[in-house]
Amino acid sequence: MSAPLFCIAHRGGSQIHTENTLEAFTESLSLGVDAIELDVWHLGDELLITHDRRLGKTLPGQGRLADHHPQHLRSLQLACGARLTSLQAVLELLGDQAMLNIELKGPHCEDEVASVLQAHVNDHGLSFDHYIVSSFDHHQLYRFKQLLPNVKRGILEAGLPLNYAAAAEELEGYSIHPNIDFLNQPLIDDAHRRGLKVWVYTVNDIDDLQRMQELEVDGVFTDYPERVIALNKEASRR
Repeated sequence: MSAPLFCIAHRGGSQIHTENTLEAFTESLSLGVDAIELDVWHLGDELLITHDRRLGKTLPGQGRLADHHPQHLRSLQLACGARLTSLQAVLELLGDQAMLNIELKGPHCEDEVASVLQAHVNDHGLSFDHYIVSSFDHHQLYRFKQLLPNVKRGILEAGLPLNYAAAAEELEGYSIHPNIDFLNQPLIDDAHRRGLKVWVYTVNDIDDLQRMQELEVDGVFTDYPERVIALNKEASRR
C-alpha cells in the first residue's frame, strides 16, 4: 500500500478564490489539508502575502511591489474581490488546524517573520511544530536558523544540485522542496538517507501524483488539494 502524500495547499490551493488570500486558505482548511503554503514579502513595516514581485498578474497595476506603499497595495482589489492579507491575519485564521509553510519570497524577510511568529506562538500558547519556513534564498534560511532554531526549515531547490540534498545539512533542514521538473530517484534517496522529508512542487495532475507515490516522496505542493486527498483515500482502500 502506498503511503499517503502529505497534502500542502500551494498558495492556498483554490480554484475559486485568488491565490494567497484568506478565502483560499479557508477553503483548503475545509477540505482537511495537512498544510497550507504561502508567500511573504516584507514591504515597509508589513508582512504581506503575495507571490509575484511585480503588479499585473494577481494584483492590478504596474511596477514592482517594492515601489508601492503597503497601504496602496492593501487597497487593490483582487479578481475574486478579496484584498491582500498579512502574515499575522493568516496565523490567526489557521491556529493549529494545519501546518503553515511560510515561504520567504522577498528579500530581508527573516527578522520580521521570526519576530511575528515568536510573538504569535507566545501569545496563543502554540507550538513551533505547526510551522515551517522555506526559501530559495538559503542565506535567509541560515539567518532564520539563528533567530528561531526550533522552527522547521524547508530548502527550496529550483534545479538538480550536483551534491543532491547536501545543502540541507548546514541549514539543519527538515525537508527539501524540489521542482517536479528536476526530480530523480537519487535525489530522493539521498534526502531520505539524510533524514529529510521530500516535498515536491507543484504537482497537479493525477498521473504525476501517482508517480510521486511510486517514487516514495513524502508530500506535494498542489493547486488541487482535493485530488491529493482523494488519491490518499483510494490508496488506503487498496
